[in-house]
Amino acid sequence: MAQITIPRIIIAGTHSGVGKTTIVTGLLAALRRRGFAVQSYKVGPDYIDPGYHRLASGKCAHNLDTWLVPPEMIAGIFAKTAVNNDLAIVEGVMGLYDGGRSGVSSTAAIAKLLRAPVVLVVDAKSMGESVAATVLGYKMYDSEVNLAGVIVNRLGSETHKTLVCEALERIQIPILGCVFRNTNLSAPERHLGLTPVTEHDAQAIVAEMAGQIAGEVNIEQLIELAQAAPVLEIGETVKLAAEPEHVRIGVAQDDVFTFYYPASLDVLENYGAELVPFSPLKDDRLPEVDGLILGGGFPEMFVEQLAANSAMRQAIQTVISDGMPVYAECGGLMYLSRQIADFSGNLHDMVGAIPAVCRMQSQLETVGYVEVTTLQDNVLGKKGDTLRGHEFHFSRMIPDIPEELFPWAFQFCKMRTGAVYRGGYAKRNVLASYLHMHFAGNEQAAHQFTKMCRQYRITENKKTEPQRR
Repeated sequence: MAQITIPRIIIAGTHSGVGKTTIVTGLLAALRRRGFAVQSYKVGPDYIDPGYHRLASGKCAHNLDTWLVPPEMIAGIFAKTAVNNDLAIVEGVMGLYDGGRSGVSSTAAIAKLLRAPVVLVVDAKSMGESVAATVLGYKMYDSEVNLAGVIVNRLGSETHKTLVCEALERIQIPILGCVFRNTNLSAPERHLGLTPVTEHDAQAIVAEMAGQIAGEVNIEQLIELAQAAPVLEIGETVKLAAEPEHVRIGVAQDDVFTFYYPASLDVLENYGAELVPFSPLKDDRLPEVDGLILGGGFPEMFVEQLAANSAMRQAIQTVISDGMPVYAECGGLMYLSRQIADFSGNLHDMVGAIPAVCRMQSQLETVGYVEVTTLQDNVLGKKGDTLRGHEFHFSRMIPDIPEELFPWAFQFCKMRTGAVYRGGYAKRNVLASYLHMHFAGNEQAAHQFTKMCRQYRITENKKTEPQRR
């Protein structure tokens, strides 16, 4: 058991929409301007907020989620990625105590695992002294959570600020910031929440956030609070015994395909994979690789460009026909389908590896934590294996063939409701579904994929041996 000192703090909220992302992004940018090396984190399976963190801090953000990754691994991932930084800032999810069923992966759960002080962001709009009552309730709800201070957001005037601060002082809650309303701090939103930073010029918004937060949050006091965090105990990380596979895996990374957990990709590298980025949007050929991963994103916002790049679509179809292992999540599933039907119902040709059309819906199709059971052997494992993950999508996959003949990949079980249903596509070397997962929580799947890639490389080398002679 190792003991590590890491200055750290968690920025939580009373509920969704209180301004956590704005405040964390502003803090990261303001600290970076002062010369601090800051590593950021996001509680939960979110992919979009970490993009704003990265713009502000200059570093990839990491996700901390006790459903996607076993709780005993969280402190180790945190310590490994936070080392050599001056400060670590964790942005919470929803309200402080909100999470999956039984509070799984709530901000409070992560705070206790990391033994980190919590600063609660409260939206003071349309509230006065009730702000103090709200904060007191959050502090008393769980005595194991170190609620060490509050940032009051969306104050309307100096009079409003005085009223709220006097109430908070009566309950002896340290006030670390008083942030006034500013509509210029709002990032653009659409059907899945905030618009990713890859799709608009977010630098100006981040600069605005940094300026206001630097002036209205007591950054020195926040740093002192983070530095007072207790020693963190890290247990031994258990790794699967395996020889490195030494394979090259192409990873789709561009304005479309952006949904990846950095620590998840690290697991593939631990098993010997060299990750090679490529762009289905802009490239006309694939790099020389032994397997492909197509992550999530927003192909529905780029359907015309993706459809127009017929060279890349054909290249992917060709390697699939050759037997190259391909794993796709959500946006990747949509791209591999025969067509995408956009929000207006217009059809756009995609790769065509999956006999189905992915149709955008007028409302959210599903969201939440899931556990899946594989219905047949695939590139990640054997029939009957289980994986943990998350779903969040507006599209629906509609097979071209009768459902009883469709090669479904998984049986899904929603953790919150217990609902069971089939989903995804698995046939020979292709596995695609709406499942988002983290390889750190499913290491056997990462190992299996790298082994499949190695087998493919060996097979392809044997095909070319007679030509070499």
